Order: sequence, then structure tokens, then C-alpha cells
Amino acid sequence: MPDPAFRTLLYRYFFFAWLFKDASKGSMLERAAAWRHNQQQARWLPTYMRRWLWCGVLFYGIGSLLEVALNAPALSAFFYVPGALALPVNAVIGAAWLGLKALPGPF
Repeated sequence: MPDPAFRTLLYRYFFFAWLFKDASKGSMLERAAAWRHNQQQARWLPTYMRRWLWCGVLFYGIGSLLEVALNAPALSAFFYVPGALALPVNAVIGAAWLGLKALPGPF
């Protein structure tokens, strides 16, 4: 089995959808198995939250450094925007994690 491409690894490092199965398709037994699988995979979601948190802090820090040190607000916007987008991404990941941990199965 060949090693995955770098862009595939980068995608998997930041996005977690590849870990989960669709629990809305198949028979009732298949949906129950997919739900249990998704609940087990939810243990990785705090890791993804930390990754997004630190990337957001890093990008926001670079943006503020560029704005203060170089007085380049247009250039700093290229770093502020991804830094600010890390917050809603973390909110989505947190809602998915809480949902998989606290809610009963859909059947």
C-alpha cells in the first residue's frame, strides 16, 4: 500500500470527516454500528480542536506582528482571516464532540 500524498495527510491533519461513517444509510443494524463507530472516533475531536486553536493563535499572532512591526494592515489580513476562522471551526468541532458524547443514538 503506497503512502498517502502530502495533501491527503495535510487534509487529514486538519479535517476529521474521514474518521466517521454515515449513520443515516443502511439497515438499522448498519446504522447502529456506524453510530457506535462514530462515538468511538469522537475521542479524536479534542485533538483537532487543539490543532485549530494553535493554528488560529499562530496566524493571529503573525497578523498582529505584521501589522505592528511592518505597519502592513493589508498583508496582516491574510493572517488575521484564517486566525479568526479557527474559532467557528472549533465551535463546530465542539458541538460534534458534545453531540456524539451526550446524545443517545438516532434509533
